[in-house]
Amino acid sequence: MREVYEKIAPSLKYLLFFSVITNVMMLVPSLYMFQVYGRVVDSRNTTTLLMLTMLVFGAYVLLEVLEWVKKQVMLDASHQFDRMVRAHMVDAMFTAQRYGMGFVGKQAMQDLKALQEFMVSPVFFSFIDAPLAVITCALLFLISPLLGWFSVFGALILLVVGFFNATRIHQPLQEAQAGALQARAYGVDMFQNAPVVASMGMYKHLEKKWLKLQESFVDQQAEASTYAGNNTAFSKMLQNLLSSLILGLGAWLALQGVIGGDLMIVGSILAGRLLAPLVVLISGWRQVDTTRESYIRFQSLLESFPLPEKSMSLPAPEGRLTVEMLVGGPPRTNIQIIKGVSFGLQPGSSLAIVGPSASGKTSLSKFLVGLWPPMNGSVRLDGGDIYHWNKSELGPHIGYLPQRIELLDGTLAENIARFGDVDEEKVREACRLVGLEDFVDSLPEGYSTPIGLDGAYLSGGQRQRVALARAVYGGPKLIVLDEPNSSLDEAGDAALIEALKALKRSGSTVIVITHRNNILSLMDFMMILHDGKVLKMGKTQEVLAQLQSPAPDAHNVKMAGQPIPAKA
Repeated sequence: MREVYEKIAPSLKYLLFFSVITNVMMLVPSLYMFQVYGRVVDSRNTTTLLMLTMLVFGAYVLLEVLEWVKKQVMLDASHQFDRMVRAHMVDAMFTAQRYGMGFVGKQAMQDLKALQEFMVSPVFFSFIDAPLAVITCALLFLISPLLGWFSVFGALILLVVGFFNATRIHQPLQEAQAGALQARAYGVDMFQNAPVVASMGMYKHLEKKWLKLQESFVDQQAEASTYAGNNTAFSKMLQNLLSSLILGLGAWLALQGVIGGDLMIVGSILAGRLLAPLVVLISGWRQVDTTRESYIRFQSLLESFPLPEKSMSLPAPEGRLTVEMLVGGPPRTNIQIIKGVSFGLQPGSSLAIVGPSASGKTSLSKFLVGLWPPMNGSVRLDGGDIYHWNKSELGPHIGYLPQRIELLDGTLAENIARFGDVDEEKVREACRLVGLEDFVDSLPEGYSTPIGLDGAYLSGGQRQRVALARAVYGGPKLIVLDEPNSSLDEAGDAALIEALKALKRSGSTVIVITHRNNILSLMDFMMILHDGKVLKMGKTQEVLAQLQSPAPDAHNVKMAGQPIPAKA
């Protein structure tokens, strides 16, 4: 964030310069009044009145122009701030979502908006004007030390009121913001699962819980607003009272012959200018507190997910995979799901990973395609660390089918071509490879058919085939398929088997996580994973043969729904 501050620092200097001028020009109405009473009324000269009025009119125009310039300076600074952090923010949000921390990223855009709005708000300009109060205070001391000290005392009272305002609204406002985030996340989750919620009559129960969350944060927000409103009203009352008392003190000093009558009015006006920024700050402290929380969250997000360092481009991989003592689990946790896994695959070889539920198969797949960073060990593709490899460069050489199918709103061809430049020949080849051609031919718009948000217009089997076509698009060198036939019928299963045979012939390194025995015979190697550890690994037929010969210390490992004996 330091680079951002350095970029917008000149804008703040310009703002401070213009604020000095506008604060001085705020005295123009008072000077006009003195000149009218001191010159025009006594001399009854209309020409003087006309000239003074023209001057004050010009001053007002200049003042408005300068106020507009101040706003434009900060508006440009806010846009520059947005341009400098947006790319980093989007990258951080994407990484947080990749790590399963989407709730962290979703708030970032609102936090950025809050920071931009604050930079052009009256409260921010009051922060800039507040230091200029020193000049006003010095002028008051020149008029009369007693008047100066009384104004300082009044300013201190307002600062104390502002301090208590800040402390009283901070806790309920913080709780309200946390409650609002929780309620928003719960509501989004409820609406995203609307079909399930509606079909099983869950809506009323979920609505009741959501309304309870909503009511809780609204009550906390109302409490913070009440505190802020009371303090705003009290601070304005104090400002009016102090302004009148300063005018009265000035009158008393004039009666004592310490100052002249005109200085009495000037002192009252200056004291008002001294107190005005403080009142704006107190009345807008809720925005200050909200912005502070937004800044803390936003800075924490950017620091937690720094932009990846630019690395030297690596040559296209051939598909040689090496996993060395891999230990890890969900990012930014100390949970170890994978515990010391090691193996290697040559280009064109294939591996089936089997094991009971919660054995770490899906987690291992995320390490193999570079989604999760290892705690210890490494995953290397042709010698290059797959996690740190530039994803834009590596992506075309990786095919990945996650357990939960995720499609994007767009056409069939766009999804299969990974939303890059659509190569129609490669799209057709991918569809042919997974047996999707007949389905595409039956569509009125063919490959240009929209599939809806998350493939809403497709059946479960069709979504899985489209995702499989996306995984094999362009002939990637490393393909990882997590339960690729979980939603397929017999025809789809047969098409998958043919696709795996074709991928092996093409020289791709293929890893399949499966519970179905019909795929095992196609794989060169087989790994049994249990509790994040490799129980057995070797050539498929050898591992199967070992499993069919129970040993005295064998225990059951379920595969394809049947107990299969395996050595610990």
